[in-house]
Amino acid sequence: MSSSQSPVLVAEDLGWPEGPSVRPDGSVVFVECYRSQLSVVGSDGEKRQFAYVTGAPNSCVLGAEGEFYICQNGGTVGPWRAAEMTVPSIQRVREGGEAEFVATEIDGIKCNGPNDLVFAADGRLVFTDPGTYNPDDPDPSYIFSIAPDGSTSVVVAFPEPVFPNGLAVEADGSVVWSESYTGHVGRVRPDGAIEDLGRMPGENPVLDGMKIGADGRLYVTDLVAGGLHILQPDGTVDGFIDCGAAPTNCAFDGETLWVTDATVLAASAEPNLAGRLWRVHVPGGGAPTHYGSIGSA
Repeated sequence: MSSSQSPVLVAEDLGWPEGPSVRPDGSVVFVECYRSQLSVVGSDGEKRQFAYVTGAPNSCVLGAEGEFYICQNGGTVGPWRAAEMTVPSIQRVREGGEAEFVATEIDGIKCNGPNDLVFAADGRLVFTDPGTYNPDDPDPSYIFSIAPDGSTSVVVAFPEPVFPNGLAVEADGSVVWSESYTGHVGRVRPDGAIEDLGRMPGENPVLDGMKIGADGRLYVTDLVAGGLHILQPDGTVDGFIDCGAAPTNCAFDGETLWVTDATVLAASAEPNLAGRLWRVHVPGGGAPTHYGSIGSA
């Protein structure tokens, strides 16, 4: 890793931070699962509550009209349960507002634990739904989408549970995702063809979030490896960025890559509030970010 990529600590004392998203003013909004809220860090480096949403929000993404869309898993982080549980769903919220439900089921399939989400160039909101993390008794695995008019579809119904976690949409509309149970990265082409891009290095890779660089390379966080795998579009491993102790997800803002770090694995019923937010310089930066809105925002 080059010296230009050395991580800079921006915020700490976070309750399982995940799913960062960058606003036009440069502030970073992310979820704190253990605090059942979205939080924001501005240029002063100070963290404050953005919106309380109950349950355990797992990721958030900025909408076209300033609203945020949230993957709400209902209230779980491993064995931990939220004080105020809610329905697994896609939520929508504005700063200081009350979260509303956008979708609780897709094509008759109830959401079981939405995890990560992204807007595609065509305005679709695509998200993973792996259910609760439990390798011994896994829930079914899905990737779903919601169109701007609110209509829904199943993108992938996995024949076996793989815990699809982070995801991104490539320039040609292909959806790529990371699998926490298998350590693999996968892709589904617009024509429905599915590709296995291979298993990440390490004895036990537990993959989480994902973003795409401007050059098409994939940046995939690994909770166990303590950093991000860098992959060529064909799955060839092209490098690794050391960052944090248990990095959960990431987001590009130009040549800045923001990385959320839980610091520990989700193995306790007691909340851990030692999470951190890092900033990493990545030459070339990220692929374009798309913004959409579902129905009336």
